[in-house]
Amino acid sequence: MIAKTPPPPYYAVIFTSYMSGNTEGYSQMSELMTSLASEQAGYLGRESVREQLGITVSYWQDLDSIHAWKQNTKHLIAQKYGKEKWYSDFTVRITKVEKEYSLI
Repeated sequence: MIAKTPPPPYYAVIFTSYMSGNTEGYSQMSELMTSLASEQAGYLGRESVREQLGITVSYWQDLDSIHAWKQNTKHLIAQKYGKEKWYSDFTVRITKVEKEYSLI
């Protein structure tokens, strides 16, 4: 599903990753993070796809909201597990969305 975002400007966090061979507990943590992020102040939505390469884009009102989410206690645990066992590689990019348009 394409996220319904407000008119720009707002921010996007682009998380690109490759999974390691160990995915035990990953699905449950992913569902928890999706739920918790949606309750975070400044959260605007997300889009995610995963084949071999996974890309998740989350949208945020401002940089302070992104920073607060990065410091969320449960999110810190998920980050630790991601680094230690779930991802063989990842990159996080943060960008300001200044313009958007769509088919509809």
